[in-house]
Amino acid sequence: MNFYINSFGTFFKIGLFTIGGGYAMVPLIEEEIVNKKQWIAKEDFIDLLAIAQSVPGVFAVNLSIFIGYKLRKFPGALAMALGTILPSFLIILGIALFFQRFKEYEAVENIFKGIRPAVVALIAAPTFSMAKSAKINKYNVWIPIVSALLIWLLGVSPVYIIALAGVGGFIFGKLKHSC
Repeated sequence: MNFYINSFGTFFKIGLFTIGGGYAMVPLIEEEIVNKKQWIAKEDFIDLLAIAQSVPGVFAVNLSIFIGYKLRKFPGALAMALGTILPSFLIILGIALFFQRFKEYEAVENIFKGIRPAVVALIAAPTFSMAKSAKINKYNVWIPIVSALLIWLLGVSPVYIIALAGVGGFIFGKLKHSC
């Protein structure tokens, strides 16, 4: 029972103090789960990140569910998911109750404008960390860049890019093993 309370508290704390969504939570989750508590190995964390990104749903919730399930099956997944969801729910509920009164104040508008660059930085940090873990270097950095440009400029569906990357990876693996 102590593990479930501890895991709920860990994810509640992360959810309570993270602005910027799921990707901004990644370095905090990694620090707590991999480095401090050592509940899972770094390699397993990277694998769980990849799985959490590839399934539908909220990224941070997916990640917490997968970590919880890996550690303690359904009860662990439930404790960590509730810990992740509850802070956002309570904050949004509080904002919804009081925002109508304050939204026209210039100071409130400026606060939200000031938070935006911090959110971008919080999302960029785990992106670079994941790139390093995925061994993206000067020889293969063109792959995510071309993928992003195809999606952004030409409107290519990410589904096609993922499928093409899968086929390309399969072919590359076959060629590498045959040489």
